[in-house]
Formats: sequence, structure tokens, C-alpha cells
Amino acid sequence: MTSNQATADLKSDDAAPKLRVTEIDLFERDVTLRLPFRFGVVTLTQAPQAFVRCRVQMADGREGWGLAAEIVVPKWFDKTPGLSNEDNIDQLRKALHLYAKAILGNGSRTAFGHYASLYKEHLEVSAAVGLNALTASYGPALIDRAVMDALCRIENLSLAQSVQANRPGIQPQILLKEFGGFQMDRFLSRLSPASDLYARHTIGMVDPLTAGDQSCDDRLDDGLPETLEEVIQIYGYRYFKIKVGGDLKSDMARLQQIAAVLDRSKAPYKATFDGNEQYDNVDRVIELLSAMRAEPTLTRLMDSIVLVEQPIRRSEALARDVSVLAGQFPVIIDESDENLDAFARARDRGYGGVSSKNCKGFYKSLINLARCEMWRQEDSKPYFMSAEDLTCQAGIAVQQDLALVALLGLRHVERNGHHYVKGMASAGAAEQGRFMAAHPDLYRRIDGQVCTHVVAGKLSIKSLQCPGFGVAAEPDWETMAPMAPVNRLS
Repeated sequence: MTSNQATADLKSDDAAPKLRVTEIDLFERDVTLRLPFRFGVVTLTQAPQAFVRCRVQMADGREGWGLAAEIVVPKWFDKTPGLSNEDNIDQLRKALHLYAKAILGNGSRTAFGHYASLYKEHLEVSAAVGLNALTASYGPALIDRAVMDALCRIENLSLAQSVQANRPGIQPQILLKEFGGFQMDRFLSRLSPASDLYARHTIGMVDPLTAGDQSCDDRLDDGLPETLEEVIQIYGYRYFKIKVGGDLKSDMARLQQIAAVLDRSKAPYKATFDGNEQYDNVDRVIELLSAMRAEPTLTRLMDSIVLVEQPIRRSEALARDVSVLAGQFPVIIDESDENLDAFARARDRGYGGVSSKNCKGFYKSLINLARCEMWRQEDSKPYFMSAEDLTCQAGIAVQQDLALVALLGLRHVERNGHHYVKGMASAGAAEQGRFMAAHPDLYRRIDGQVCTHVVAGKLSIKSLQCPGFGVAAEPDWETMAPMAPVNRLS
């Protein structure tokens, strides 16, 4: 059944179905990185991955399970210096437990109705135990996704088909007055998922760029590329995301080294620039860009930049106008996108875009995409979204993120999990086999392990248009550890 056929089978006056969430199971599985990943103030070598399984019951008695997964990354949601990595991980666990408890007692509502009715309450309850709004959003981001997956499976619809027909009942005007006159159903019905996407390779701050950056002892030789020059040769990337660290001298030296590798090819390339909140203000970012513009070896790299991703620390990011910076390159908020009001506040400060990340919530992404269309009509400025990653892992997490990005109509997406982790290395052979069989376009086997498959810089994702939220296989739940409750946060 095609997307349009499925949508047509649902009458326009069909009300979005109501459902109850009757069970939620939270699990974890450890992930070990094959290469260290440096972003901002942390170098990540391992982290748990959270898995959610929830059971929903429709008003007509039909029942079904939904699932979701996301890595539990420290030092991104809350970068408070006094908190350890384990403190940050416990914060995210707490956000999941709090939202699970709330939605289990939330009665019968539409899928979006659960999110909307709990939105303010969850932020307030989370704040009371010391969770900032971005951290708190991790709970509904996963659990709402699992609920959506269950709804899609019960109705035998893909994510795209369900959203096009607005089966989750997305009504942003419930929470945001600005949508009072916006035709959300019409907007959603016009979304059309892509069958492939360009992968945008993340160049981390400690990533080896050439063979000369590695000693023989450093080599993994595990069948996957390790250096920047290798990933370009093997994957054929034409989109890149470059991390910078906030120190002008070291950033300039690193950028020149990166440009020397990227410029070897005559084929055009595009780059995004990620400051990871490492700058105190706009002036320091402009200082870096001015130095880059004055350096002849960075001319081609400067010409390739399509956007700058939140370089300013979140305490200052929305406090001052960034129009001077935005006049040079489009600028998006990322970490400052902590709640549904953030993008609107950012717009007033000169930002033109916002990131989409499944770990912040797929409803937020759809709402912000609608805002882009609405605001473009209001003032004719090119508001936009950019698809970003948080080391999404092969399997449920990467598939659900790609299914959302495809639906949003974005043509390239930051993808880094397949570089820093060797595919589904943390899963057993049987689980890997099921995902490979269900999604043969997205995966391939390397040294016996199922890994994300990038060809000519692209990901093929036709198989994600299956019943559910982009996933047609089940993990081995019995091999996971139950997520223990978090009774205290330091």
C-alpha cells in the first residue's frame, strides 16, 4: 500500500483515535565506542543505550506494543561542570521514569493528547528534582515515540502514513496560540518521505584525519574506516559536520588540517559548523570566521559552509541578538531548543533555524517544521530545520531518526553512530540477523556484524516505510538489563 493510498483510506472527518498506555518497560544495554568521540567538554568512549517498550490499548479494544531506543549521552543535555557522567546518565533515567509514571496514569487520549496534556506538568515535576527542560524532554521523546510506534503498528500504517492522516491528533494550538489559524492537517498531509538521504559525516575534535595521525598501535583494523581520508574514500561523503572547540589558535590549526583533506577531491562538498556551546558570545565566533576568511587555505572550506550550529553557550545564546553572525551564515539553535517556546525566542534574536533530534521529541520537530512554513509566509525569511545526530545507534534508534528526517523532507542528516560504534556490536547474532533481513537496504555485514551501509554518501531507507515508526524487527529484550529506578540525584 502506498502512502497516498493509505491516507486516502482514512476519511478526512475520522477523529484521531484515543488510546491508553497500559504498560511500560525500560531497559538498558551498554555501548562501547570503537573510536573516542570528542564533542564540547567530553570525550565519549562508552555509554548505555536506553530501550523503551510500551503497550497501548485503543478505545475499540485493540492492543499492541511499541518500541523506541536512544543512547544515554552525558554532558550534552546538562553541561553543569559539577555533574559527573554518571550524574548526567541518572538524570536521563529519571526523566524516563517520571514520564512513564505520568503517562501510565493519564487515561485515554490521542497519542498527541498524551504529550500535550503532560507537557507542562512533566517540565514542572522534572524541575523540582533538578532536571533542566532539555534533560526532562528525554523522557517524553522516547516514550511518545514508542506510543506512536504502537499506534502505527495497530493501524498497519507507517510513520509517514499515520502523520499524513494525522492519526496521532497533532494540534499544536492546544499548547501554542500562534497556531490558532494554521491548518495543521493540511500541512501534515503534504509531507512526503524521501527514499534516501545524504549522510553528513561528523569530524570530531580528536578524530584522526590522515594515516599519519595514527601509530600502528592506534589502528583498529576492524573492517571499518578510521581516518577522515578513509571515510571519504570508502563512504563517498559529500556532507560534513565540523566540530570546533572555542580556542582560536587550536581551532585554526585543526581547520587547516581538515581542509587539506577535504580539498583533495575536486567534487563539491558542503559543511556545517558546530561550536557545541564553546563560545561565550557572538564576537568570538565572528573572530574565528574572520580569521578563517583571511586564511587562503580555508577559502574552499568557507565557501562550503551551509550553517553554523549553536556555538554560544546556552546561558547566553538567547540573551543577545545574533543577527550580525546570521548575516554571514544561517545559524541554528540546538542545545538551547529546550522547550516549545525556544525556537520562537531564537527567531526574535536573529536565528534562522533549529535542529531536529529524536532525543528532543518528534512532536517538537513536526511543530518546528510547521513554524518554518508559517513564518516564511509571515516575513518571507528562509526559516529552516537541520537534521542532527546524537550518536544514534544502528537498529531502532537510527531507523526511527531516519524515518523522521525523511518525513520532514530534509535531504541530509548528520550520521555518526556508524563511525564511532561498529554497527550492532552490542546485540546478539539473532537480533542482528532480524534487522538485516527486515532492512537490507540500510545495512550490510562487515566481519560478521551488521553495520550501517553508506553508498556514494547516501543512505537508502525505503524499508523504513513499514508499519510502525521505521522499525520492522524486534530486539532481544531478554538480553537487556532493566533500567533501575533513580531514587536520588546528586
